[in-house]
Order: sequence, then C-alpha cells, then structure tokens
Amino acid sequence: MPIVDVYNIKGQKVGDINLSDDIFGVDVNTVAMHSAVVNILANARQGTQSTKTKSEVRGGGRKPWRQKGTGRARHGSIRSAQWVGGGIVLGPKPRSYSYTLPKKVKRLALKSALTTKVNDNNIIVLDDLKLEAIKTKEMANILNNLKVDSSALIVLPDLDKKVILSARNLENVKTSTYNTINTYDVLRYNKFIVTKDAVAKIEEVFA
Repeated sequence: MPIVDVYNIKGQKVGDINLSDDIFGVDVNTVAMHSAVVNILANARQGTQSTKTKSEVRGGGRKPWRQKGTGRARHGSIRSAQWVGGGIVLGPKPRSYSYTLPKKVKRLALKSALTTKVNDNNIIVLDDLKLEAIKTKEMANILNNLKVDSSALIVLPDLDKKVILSARNLENVKTSTYNTINTYDVLRYNKFIVTKDAVAKIEEVFA
C-alpha cells in the first residue's frame, strides 16, 4: 500500500496518507494506457476536413478536345484528378472518428496512469485547497510553495469556482474533478495534485 506525504497549501508536510493498492498500486499496463489515449484523442477530433471530388470542383463541363485525331491522350474533363485544379481521388470527407473503448480497458488505463504518478513521485496530496477569493497570483503562490515548476493537473472533490477560475490563466495548469479525470490528462501533466477528499472519492468510485 503506497504511503504518500500530505501537504498544506503553504508547502508544509502535515501528515501522510495510505493510498489504495487497487487504484494507485496496480501493475502498469502500457497497452491499455496507449489504447485509452488514442481513443480520447480520436473522440476529440472534429472530423470536419473535406476535399472536393471531380464532380464538385468548379469548371470542366466541356470536353477539352475531340476524342480522336489530335495525337493527344483522350480526356473528358479538365477537372479529372490528373489535371492541375482537378478533383481529389479518395480524399477525406467529414466523418466521425469517435469509437467506444471497453469500460474495463478504460478503468485499467486510468489506474495504470495513477500508479505511474505514484511510482515516479509525481503525486502531491493536499489536506485541503480553499481560496478566499478568485486570485491567479494566490494559486501561483500555492504551486510555488509545493515546488511545482512544470505542468500540473489539480483534482478537486467538487466544483470550486474560486479554485478553477484562479488556475484558469496559469500556463500548463488544468483543474478537474475526481469524476472527470481521464488517462490522457493524468499522463499529459507532469504533477498530479489532489486533495485528500478527492483521493477518497477516487478510491470509492474506481475501486
């Protein structure tokens, strides 16, 4: 059972916490994590790219020259694919790239990602995270106290407008609630900052 230090917003150690082996101490499955990341990125694609076929390109209504007798190759339209300005053959069209990943794979991937944060000492547990007002400078000071000099994902037990808005303008910092975290975000951000209450809810939901 992993034991992690607990800090306050001043960066002072105030205790420790035992993390569940079922969530933060599993055998890391890189295949599941890769599948989850690819799935998340695919589902986020807009799929709005489009190319025009021969029938959609403007022009080319008249046969460029007669079929026989010119010594040149026969053509029916100057908008065929081999012509400059012609249509595209088998080009992309608007479509959805989204697909569904099995729930067990998604859950295994998330547990593996959380375990990597523990193994790499990139998890920071806070006893609480409350702000009196919406101040980006105050949130920056908290991160500085915790010696966070890289990207960070802050996980909260509930929606906290003051924390979310205070962190919104900080570069490479994202806030999330315990029930909206995903494998991509956990792996993308270097530090995983989570409150004790959020840890309890993560262990309750994903156990």
